[in-house]
Amino acid sequence: MNRFLIAATLFLAFGWNAFAQRTADAPASKEDVERYFDAMHSRDMVNQVAEAMAKPMHQMIHEQSAKCQSGLPTDFETRMNKIVDSMWKDMPFDEMLQAMVPAYQKHFTKGDMDALVAFYSTPTGQKLLRELPAVMGEAMETMMPIMRRRVDAMTQRVQEEVSAAMRDSAGKPGQCPPATQN
Repeated sequence: MNRFLIAATLFLAFGWNAFAQRTADAPASKEDVERYFDAMHSRDMVNQVAEAMAKPMHQMIHEQSAKCQSGLPTDFETRMNKIVDSMWKDMPFDEMLQAMVPAYQKHFTKGDMDALVAFYSTPTGQKLLRELPAVMGEAMETMMPIMRRRVDAMTQRVQEEVSAAMRDSAGKPGQCPPATQN
């Protein structure tokens, strides 16, 4: 009977370890990834990053408005800032997060997700989450010249609005130098 108990105990110990290892190596489920997003406060972070990205866009609009001041309506900068803010506000961030789930599932296991959630639950993980928006904001300022070359749709929209405003205003066309791509 003793041998049976020892054998059963060893089987359960090694069998459980093998089962736990297989579970950890299993692909991450949608729920695992969503738990990770929750631990990272992803929705809040995305909103904070969007706010940080809007600031350099506002600066670009301000610079363009200053160059073209005599040829634009007085409320042009305010209107353009509202358009940019509206574009960020209307960005489907929840839908974008859900679209990211399969990529996380492809590259991370359940064990990876568990470890990431455990890390982001630590004081260091929480500090990273608190500080990351400020870090991203500062990084965005230095990356803006690079981003300007890549944010074609937004830049094009601003340029179209400048052209339309100049056509509609009493100012003389051609007083504003074209926006430069860095």
